[in-house]
Amino acid sequence: MTRTTEPISRPTILSEHLRGLATGERGEEVWIDVIRQMDRVYSELVESQVALEAKNAELESAQEFIASVMRAMSDLMIVCDTDGQIVQVNEALIRLTGLDPGDLEGRALAEVLHAPDQDADDTFVVHLRARRAFSDCEVAIRAANGEEVPLSVNCSPRHDRRGRPAGLVLIGRPMGELQRAYRKLDAALKQFERAQQQLIASEKMAALGRLVAGVAHELNNPISFIYGNIHALQKYQARLETYLKAVEDGASAQTLAEMREALGIGRIIDDMPGLIEGTLEGAERVSSIVQDLRRFSGNQREPNETFAIESAMRTALSWVKRGGGTIPEISVACEAGLVVTTRRGHVHQILVNLVQNAFDALAGTGRARIELSERARDGRVQITVCDNGPGIASEAADRIFEPFFTTKPVGHGTGLGLYLSYRMAEELGARLSHSSSEAGGACFTLDLPAVPPEVAP
Repeated sequence: MTRTTEPISRPTILSEHLRGLATGERGEEVWIDVIRQMDRVYSELVESQVALEAKNAELESAQEFIASVMRAMSDLMIVCDTDGQIVQVNEALIRLTGLDPGDLEGRALAEVLHAPDQDADDTFVVHLRARRAFSDCEVAIRAANGEEVPLSVNCSPRHDRRGRPAGLVLIGRPMGELQRAYRKLDAALKQFERAQQQLIASEKMAALGRLVAGVAHELNNPISFIYGNIHALQKYQARLETYLKAVEDGASAQTLAEMREALGIGRIIDDMPGLIEGTLEGAERVSSIVQDLRRFSGNQREPNETFAIESAMRTALSWVKRGGGTIPEISVACEAGLVVTTRRGHVHQILVNLVQNAFDALAGTGRARIELSERARDGRVQITVCDNGPGIASEAADRIFEPFFTTKPVGHGTGLGLYLSYRMAEELGARLSHSSSEAGGACFTLDLPAVPPEVAP
């Protein structure tokens, strides 16, 4: 007869063991040891329970934080698994679509998002299948009112704790919001451009105010010359009228000869071409000065024209020199016949600003000197204005072309001259740079194309 023995459970074995120990000589010590072990195990259980509760509190706090962030997001968010099934969405998407989370979770991503055309849809699907990040992909989603809302979607892959692919996270923003943001940005840009144009006009007027004395003198010389010539022509007119009247009245040859001698008709005839030529020259000079003024102060875009650089340099020097103050020693070195085709008004204003800055830097400097030079190089023309003043401090070198930055005392500069010159040089396709001159002062170089790209052969 076979006897079946039931397995003894751990509590039964332990109780049997304890009963046997209790009857032995060391029973009391064993009981004490068991109690201590039980206390230790209980203490560890309590510590584990406290740590578990703390971790659970941290987990709940993290989950609440993530949930609050997702609720606060204005962008749409969709989380999907590796099969493209939606796992989670945020409240922004629920509000837009009017669907419950249960209606969205578990659906295929392609059922909720779709591109406006087949090509874009194929591109979107390729991005999703590749499971790699992409940005600014245009898709659409159906809103609660039945309209198709275009979205700009960015996508990032997500991974599990072992680093294996777990799905994708898509963030979408309605294109309407982006378009509003673009319109605001465009309006701000236009406002900035208007403000910049106003600054340019203000700086032009300020510079014109400094140079008005020199311009007045430049105008006074040819006008005085024209006035003197016209006064002489007026006297000649009266004599010629007297002589011609005698001719019309039929005066004798003897009388006409005497009148010719008395009125100086021969001298008048010899003098007339010179007077007329001088008057025309003075008028052309006045016209040239007025044109320079219009170019300097005008806000409209002027056409390109071909002109000699030396003429523009000497005109700028003349304007600044007539503005008053101590005139330094000036040297001009130009290559013969060097011309450029560009906007003359911009070049003129840049040169006036550079020369004026050199004059200001040399105020109170002994043996002050300014050197202007030009040279042609690789289809470009370099115009250089150097002085032997204090130069540009190292801490100011990086900010020299910033708006409103100036090293001049308060009330002696707006800080816009070099900034506007730099911007005008950019408009011409040129470069304005600065360096230290060999004489220890500052040196500014305007490097511009001899022929602008739009008119180049």
